[in-house]
Amino acid sequence: MKLELLHQPDSAIAKFHMDPQEELLAEAGAMVAMSSHINVSTTLRKGKGGGVLGGLKRMVAGESLFISVFRSGSSPAEIYLAPKLMGDILPYQLSGTELVIQSTSYLASTPGVQVDLGFTGFKSLFSGESIFWLTANGSGLVMLNAFGSIYEIDVDGEYVVDTGHIVAFERTLDYSITKANKSWAGAFFGGEGFVCQFRGRGKVFCQTHNPGAFGRQVGGKLPPRA
Repeated sequence: MKLELLHQPDSAIAKFHMDPQEELLAEAGAMVAMSSHINVSTTLRKGKGGGVLGGLKRMVAGESLFISVFRSGSSPAEIYLAPKLMGDILPYQLSGTELVIQSTSYLASTPGVQVDLGFTGFKSLFSGESIFWLTANGSGLVMLNAFGSIYEIDVDGEYVVDTGHIVAFERTLDYSITKANKSWAGAFFGGEGFVCQFRGRGKVFCQTHNPGAFGRQVGGKLPPRA
């Protein structure tokens, strides 16, 4: 399987060149275009955390209840995948290290990767963000998507990132959720809400825009539903 990333970073789209008898899993609704002979099926889950319970856990985390499975069949094929929001796509080669993914940042993966619901956080009183993270392990390619561009931070020691800007991070890092300001009043009036404090050594992948903050900014200007 070969991967091409087009139109980065503002409106990225992933083009996969599939060999015969290859398979690709993707978030439901991610497919933009594909070869006509590709076989498509829909499942609640594959692998760890499968079945109805696994699907319901994904729905609670803000993910689709379903996963789309694309199979190339006896001939080579190509397929285009794109995220729901305008932004970048990052391929991450998983091998041994577990990856923790913000639930809305998962786009696709190859069959050797198992994705399951990990930390099911809480709803921030100040930021309005629900913190749900998926865990990916196994071996293969994971496709991450972001709102805006993706940038990488190499943590060696301690680092703080706003929860709304996290795309994913390597599980070699320890982390804790805390408020950005030392006082609750400062957190409320400063508008920063909660942050993730990382400790150790590993990579954190961040997005330049915060989807929750963008939604609150734009939502108030939309006309009410009829």
